[in-house]
Amino acid sequence: MKKTLLTLIVLAFFGIANAQIKEKGTIEITPKIGYSFFQEITDDGKTDSNSGVAFGATADYYFNSRWSLRSGLLFNKMGGRYSKLIINNNVMVPYSTTYYYEDKLNYVSIPLNANWHFGSTRKWNLNFGASPSFLLSAKMNDEEIPSSIIKSFQLGLSFGIGYKIEINQKFGILIDYQVFSGLTNISNVAGFDSRNAGDSINIGAVIEL
Repeated sequence: MKKTLLTLIVLAFFGIANAQIKEKGTIEITPKIGYSFFQEITDDGKTDSNSGVAFGATADYYFNSRWSLRSGLLFNKMGGRYSKLIINNNVMVPYSTTYYYEDKLNYVSIPLNANWHFGSTRKWNLNFGASPSFLLSAKMNDEEIPSSIIKSFQLGLSFGIGYKIEINQKFGILIDYQVFSGLTNISNVAGFDSRNAGDSINIGAVIEL
């Protein structure tokens, strides 16, 4: 009886493990939501970071059990916070105040990433590739930024790592960390270079079609 029970447990374990291995042609859709932190890399250095909700959906097409192509639509608040220090000298108590000017740059990105699934049951994934992004709206605090100042397109490098918790063969939960590094200048102002850079941590539902 004990041997039979042990055999069933082992078979169940390997059944769950094998369920992680995807065949060629498998497609997975992953709607996700997360939180991001972005800053701008400029000629004068790095700005302070801002934060915001990140969301979207990706799809993976598997070429084999280890490699897939990932793409989709991802929405991020990019930009950064510029600080300006105002010095106020009081006779009794000198003090200073920092004012922030925040670039609120909302983009939709279309990642084109190779995705490597590793580990014995392929629960881990490492993705990397290009990420073209399109500007949806741009504000400095609550004022619109004119299109003459900021470009509507940027190209970035995106990469990240994730771990999938499989609930069953058709459904799982993905926890991942993603990084974006801008490759192109977003500024239309002559002689000034500014690029977005940031990261996000996300959770998503993995649905196999």
